[in-house]
Amino acid sequence: MHYPITVVIVLVGILALNGVAWAAEQAAGTGGGGGLLGPFYVLAAGIGMAIASGLCALGQGKAIAGAVDAMARQPSLAGRIQTAMIIGLALIESLALYMFVIAAILLFVAPIKPM
Repeated sequence: MHYPITVVIVLVGILALNGVAWAAEQAAGTGGGGGLLGPFYVLAAGIGMAIASGLCALGQGKAIAGAVDAMARQPSLAGRIQTAMIIGLALIESLALYMFVIAAILLFVAPIKPM
């Protein structure tokens, strides 16, 4: 019941403790060159890919369900409906591929420098 509130509290606590740990490393002179954005590149890539994949799966499921329903209502147009469905599925899948490219850029073009 209080699940969203707990998640927010945990995330704020994690972010607050990370800032304190990085500040202590910089004060001691042992901090690496990753900066503050390094770990967030990994989080952004992972969360973005998860959201894109999940939404693609939902979109493809709805598209296939709609196409099968249309084929059941109009069996004579099944070939045209199937062609339109395949084109639509390819466009839906392109969302996940674009997010994969963005995630690869985040992970490999701006990598995390070792600490």
